Amino acid sequence: MEWEFIHIDETDSTNRWLADRLSDGQTGSREGGDSFRRDDQGIVVWADFQTAGRGCGSNKWESERGQNLLFSVLLHPQAIPATRQFRISMAISLAICKALGQQIGDLSIKWPNDIYWRNAKIAGILIENTLKGAVIRDCIIGVGLNVNQQVFRSDAPNPISLWQIHGHTTDREQLLHDIVRCFEHYLYADVREQYTALLYRRKGFHPYADKGGAFMAEIVDVEDDGHLLLRDETGQSRRYAFKEVQFII
Repeated sequence: MEWEFIHIDETDSTNRWLADRLSDGQTGSREGGDSFRRDDQGIVVWADFQTAGRGCGSNKWESERGQNLLFSVLLHPQAIPATRQFRISMAISLAICKALGQQIGDLSIKWPNDIYWRNAKIAGILIENTLKGAVIRDCIIGVGLNVNQQVFRSDAPNPISLWQIHGHTTDREQLLHDIVRCFEHYLYADVREQYTALLYRRKGFHPYADKGGAFMAEIVDVEDDGHLLLRDETGQSRRYAFKEVQFII
């Protein structure tokens, strides 16, 4: 796959920056200006600062200007059925872990796609898909990765950066290219086993909470569509979509 990398100083959200510039063109190559046709193979935009960086739902993403890796990827993976769109989440999660693994260990994926170092969050992912029938028409993957920030001042419960782990500055652009290269490798591969093996709290019973309250459970599996399967201490199976269950940390 060919990739175009675009670096910008500031935007409200790199996901929105890409979505606003996605044209309705179906053939040909790049249109004039900053507009992208849907036959572009892959666009990556990364920013030094986001004024309204988003996590999932109403969550905000704290990031000092020029210190972290804030980027979004636009692609059109029509070979991936809409029913298997969780494959994209698995691929980008594994790609970040692989790239970071060149510098640090103790990485895991907190279902569905937060990247953890031990019990702290080093990266978050926000994926927005547009479907056309049974396939994915457009996919925008937004990533916030804590790289060189030394102090976090928000009320986020457990952020951590590469700098806080190993104590030296990391080249953000090189790290970005490493992640995209790994992502391309994982995107159309069978990665479910690798993803499952890297899950945070993969083994043993741990505390969770749902609308019924707190409970102890172990991870059984993650289904093809992304549902998390747990088994509680009574042996009862529990199945959750995203946001239906909370990890108690």
